[in-house]
Amino acid sequence: MKTLKPALSGQIADADIRLLRIFRNVVERGGFAAAEADLNISRAAISTAMSDLEQRLSLRLCQRGRSGFSLTEEGREVYAYSLQLLSALENFRTQVNSLHAHLKGELNIGITDNLVTMPQMYITDAIGDIKARGPEVMINIRMTPPAEIEVAVLDGRLHLGVVPVIKALPGLNYLPLYSETSQLYCSHAHALFGKHAITDAELSQMDVVAAAYAQTEEALKHYQSLYVSATATDREGIAFLILTGRYLGFLPTHYAERWVKERRMQAIAPSQRQFTTDFAAITRKGKRPNLILETYLELLQNTIQVKD
Repeated sequence: MKTLKPALSGQIADADIRLLRIFRNVVERGGFAAAEADLNISRAAISTAMSDLEQRLSLRLCQRGRSGFSLTEEGREVYAYSLQLLSALENFRTQVNSLHAHLKGELNIGITDNLVTMPQMYITDAIGDIKARGPEVMINIRMTPPAEIEVAVLDGRLHLGVVPVIKALPGLNYLPLYSETSQLYCSHAHALFGKHAITDAELSQMDVVAAAYAQTEEALKHYQSLYVSATATDREGIAFLILTGRYLGFLPTHYAERWVKERRMQAIAPSQRQFTTDFAAITRKGKRPNLILETYLELLQNTIQVKD
């Protein structure tokens, strides 16, 4: 007969919070060795902390050994729960600090990939401004797909997200940021490179890589007349396939610019094969007062007004 392990009982102590913070860092760094520098404790101490946490929870959280570090199924669930708990604790600290009008705590931001090359550096400049105003503010940036960012903002794990506006969700506030232009590109090794008079019939015969994430209706229309034979989960993946010389693909002009300048990419029929995507900063509606987030939003709006 299978014996059930005892569930976690009693209060969560400060020691448990410390163990969960170590666990979070180990997971996000991908192992004990990589987490040493961040945590400023020895690998042996990290191993002991992980063993203590597993004993406290009566669960095996990870596999470690010669084959490397990996989470168990229970470990992945505990990691997700720990993010919620630590986020709630940080929100509490941030809210208490707001009573003193002192910027101290965390600002958790989720950003869609490859926006750093945007000429209008609203997000970047506003982060610099809030760090100048509150030197003790801890900035945490997560690069994740737009749908995951929306969920994390809604459940409170992220304070703010930067996403393309595909379909506005009723539980979120949207602050318009950027309007991004994407064009169809080929690489210098592709048969179409250097050609300027390209017919739709020619294009329809070419292999195209499509984005495996949510797209606007305008973007999706362009794929209807093209032969999609590959997908990529992010823009870097699309760029990889374009640079093989075997695929065409849509990329934001600001992201492709480096390869265009090096003559390693060329836009195909740019006046016809292009679309725009609007980006916005999202926050949760009905959120509790948070001085750091409110200050950041104020600085972000000021940056937009000055640069516009």
